Amino acid sequence: MRVVVTGAAGFIGSHLVLALVEGGFDVLAVDAPGRNASPGAAAENRTVLADAGVTVTECDLITDDLAPLAETEVVLHLAGRPGVRSSWGSGAAETYRANVTATERLLAACARSRPRFVLASSSSVYGEAARPSGEDDPVDPRSPYATSKVEAERLVRRAAAEGMPAVVLRYFSVYGPRQRPDMAFHRFVEAALAGSPAPLYGDGGQRRSFTFVDDVVSATIRAARVPLPDATVLNVGHPGTVRLHDALDRIGSLLGVASPTVPKDPAPGDVACTWAGTDRARELLGWTATTSLDDGLARQIAWHRERARG
Repeated sequence: MRVVVTGAAGFIGSHLVLALVEGGFDVLAVDAPGRNASPGAAAENRTVLADAGVTVTECDLITDDLAPLAETEVVLHLAGRPGVRSSWGSGAAETYRANVTATERLLAACARSRPRFVLASSSSVYGEAARPSGEDDPVDPRSPYATSKVEAERLVRRAAAEGMPAVVLRYFSVYGPRQRPDMAFHRFVEAALAGSPAPLYGDGGQRRSFTFVDDVVSATIRAARVPLPDATVLNVGHPGTVRLHDALDRIGSLLGVASPTVPKDPAPGDVACTWAGTDRARELLGWTATTSLDDGLARQIAWHRERARG
């Protein structure tokens, strides 16, 4: 099976590409040109992919001809501009271009060949959760980033109505080795190892369905292979929620040293709770997240320590 992965040099994308290659898939790994890539992580991930014999094809989804990407059986579309905090103000326009315009252009390129199209969306589309969010719950985006994901999902549903086999995966708070430097666990572990404080936005009481990257990759590959109704939406998240303060305590326990923080005002659009309802993924994909937070954090911390040793 030939698979195109956009965002291949990203945090989740690089893990996904490696798993696909190891599984015997014919993979075209696509990422933005180096000048446009995510700072601080993409170059490192490209090195990891190169060491595994994977060549990353540079392609700007906003300006380049995307027809070559459509000659495939599956498109796993992970490219985009992540982050709630960075999507406000001057970041709003670029977030829209990267997450909406790029998706629209890629769908248009695929309109004739109609590969299975899997969109990586986000739990942020739900807004605030008081119980596990189900895929049929109303969306309530609280940030430009979340709004861009709602719009990208709408484009995918429209393409599905026009005959493209399409699936939407809503990822929940993904963590693990090679996590982006701006993400919470990365900041907290690096701060603890350096003995310097990391910013803690809000009071630390936020609850999240923290989901280990290998579990997310497993669900994504299943979505590429398992027959699903067109326009299926699936939550990809751990069914439990953990307070951020409790996660910080676990990081400190695993490191053997406290993870110091500096309190910051809550980030705009950063909700108090996200909570993954996972019944549909279990029923349709035969998938559930299996990695505990302690095991996942231990693996992420091991990566940070190895990276520090150079």
